[in-house]
Amino acid sequence: MNLDDKIIENFRTVESQRKALGRLKIETIQDLLYHFPTRYGDKYDVVRIKNLQPKSGATVYGRIKKIDLKKTYKSRVAISEATIEDDTGKIKAIWFNQPYIAKMFQKDDLVSLTGEIGETKSKTLTINNPKIEKVESIQVGSSDSLFNTEDNDFLSPVYKESKGITSNWIYYTIQKIIKSDLFEKLEEPIPENILEKYNLPKLKTALIWIHSPKKERDALSARKRFAFEEIFYIQLKKQIQRQQAKSLDSYIIDDAGDSIKDFLSRFPFDLTESQQKAVDTILEDIQTPEPMSRLLEGDVGSGKTVVSAAAVYAVTKTSPKDHKFGRLQTAYMVPTEILAKQHFENFIKYFENTGVQIGLMTGSGCYKFPSKVSPTEATKISRAQLLKWIESGDIPILIGTHSLIQKTVKFKNLALVIIDEQHRFGTEQRKKLAQKEDFAPHLLSMTATPIPRTLALTIYGDLDLSIIDQMPLGRKPVITDIVLKNERDETYEKIRKEIKNGRQAYVICPRIDEPDPDKQNTLNVKSVKTEVKYLQEKIFPELKIGMIHGKMKPVEKDSIMKEFEDGGIDILVSTSVIEVGVNVPNSTMIIIEGAERFGLAQLHQLRGRVIRSNHQAYCYIFTESNTQKTIDRLQALKTSKNGFELSEHDLQLRGSGELAGNKQWGISDIGMEAIKNIKMVEAAREESNKLITKEFKKKNPLKNFPTLKKKLESKRDIHFE
Repeated sequence: MNLDDKIIENFRTVESQRKALGRLKIETIQDLLYHFPTRYGDKYDVVRIKNLQPKSGATVYGRIKKIDLKKTYKSRVAISEATIEDDTGKIKAIWFNQPYIAKMFQKDDLVSLTGEIGETKSKTLTINNPKIEKVESIQVGSSDSLFNTEDNDFLSPVYKESKGITSNWIYYTIQKIIKSDLFEKLEEPIPENILEKYNLPKLKTALIWIHSPKKERDALSARKRFAFEEIFYIQLKKQIQRQQAKSLDSYIIDDAGDSIKDFLSRFPFDLTESQQKAVDTILEDIQTPEPMSRLLEGDVGSGKTVVSAAAVYAVTKTSPKDHKFGRLQTAYMVPTEILAKQHFENFIKYFENTGVQIGLMTGSGCYKFPSKVSPTEATKISRAQLLKWIESGDIPILIGTHSLIQKTVKFKNLALVIIDEQHRFGTEQRKKLAQKEDFAPHLLSMTATPIPRTLALTIYGDLDLSIIDQMPLGRKPVITDIVLKNERDETYEKIRKEIKNGRQAYVICPRIDEPDPDKQNTLNVKSVKTEVKYLQEKIFPELKIGMIHGKMKPVEKDSIMKEFEDGGIDILVSTSVIEVGVNVPNSTMIIIEGAERFGLAQLHQLRGRVIRSNHQAYCYIFTESNTQKTIDRLQALKTSKNGFELSEHDLQLRGSGELAGNKQWGISDIGMEAIKNIKMVEAAREESNKLITKEFKKKNPLKNFPTLKKKLESKRDIHFE
């Protein structure tokens, strides 16, 4: 048996079990060993059989007098039945759908049973689906204790199940692995000095303690080890990526000095202290031949685009090495066409009358600024022509979607890559964009997604971090109200009044279409299409209402957004597609339907859509739930000062399980527990940094840590969706 072996190759399973294992994402022996208990069952007192009471929990020690495998008469469900006897009496134990119990245990085996005591119609006591363990001996005597004290401390693990696989099956299968030769062959991947420094148990001990702890502190110690281990592996991979990037060359962007000040003076506002600090840090980074790798975080409306524009300007003011003419190039990549076009329009304003040419490339068309006809306007051009000018270096700034990383896009002198709200972008992609093996452009990644500091330090471990934590002068905080079902009419009137005063509004719905009533587990939440009809016919018949969602064609979305921006639409109903980047300063109100379905960070980002001007903005949180837990969670939107504070609150309030770390970030539940602990994250980051920095000075990094190296190679990359 090996860690990479398939479960089904080593353990007999039926089709329903194989499907259940697939749903649980358990394929190999290693997957099963790392399928940790979600909790530990109640530690029941040991009770002699004659003293058992129905509807109570207990642990019973005794000898198996009889054990059989049966099937129910009608449904043919497999049942394992055993009669257990101690010196005071007998009790029947029953296991439904667990035929392996009758095969694993035999007559005269000494066992302990832990479970709920049931009672038949004839008043006969039974113990149903108990956890069963073989024991070495039973102390029989006048004492109430029939076992040694050490055994009494055993905690019963409870595992996540799926139809076809029970927690008991998982437990017994793991115990077989632990008792096999494989377990003795397990090698410790984490360096011993790190384990000793943080008082962490070794791998074998930790696996025993987490799957069959005799004391609560053993289980906690094991969980601490595996939580540290997961964050440590992530940090190691990030530090390796960081060192790989550092080993490449990049363009040296000369200090633009006074010209940068002149450029920033073009804006009708002064930079905040946070913005200026970010600009200074970025300019300092790109003056070295080592590629910059920086993440710029800031709330919606905090002014990240202006900071990025300063970096772009510095790049365009620098000529390629050994050339006195031409400009270095920037690729500015964003997630949606709507956002790409908005950035293009913004950069036209920023770079007007500077002589700098700007290109836009999206799936629906290509544009160039300035046009030959008008120096203040852009003109549509063919894709082939734009590609030609990019390859020749004539266009120094190219804005677009993921189409920028296609093979047909070739830059002459790419010096800077800016990624807005796209986080799966590393050293290899940068090299491909630059199309040079030992060269990488500087990288500036930007996000308005507020995430906890511990999470940022983990998933962005290969990036330096800059945070803009101030809003531009004059911006008023959004007034946020939680609106229950019986308060909606009053809110609609407030919106009508604001629209009469010349403002506009968004309405956000969790889904596009109405749910299928015949489909199981369908969430009955508001849909865009139904809400447009309802608002137009029942609430605001005098207003113009439009809709936008992800299934619409780009040309349709562009048309709707243009009409909204021009004031032709009063209320825009949308899914969370407007969460990223949409900028309509005149829109000062937003309703978020089914708010309990969104995370606080996402609600905060949606709310940020209406903080694009100095007009007073309003956010109305519509919820169908009246539970105190939901109301308390949503109240945080009113009390938190910024998105970062809110994200920390969300992490602590909702818990790791509700944050869906495995789905969104590739981090397990136990890893998400570590994310709550800043000291653990910082420790893992410090140790990984020391190890990789030292190892990268050698020709063959991690040669002396083969088990760790193999473990890292098997780990998939962590990203932020």
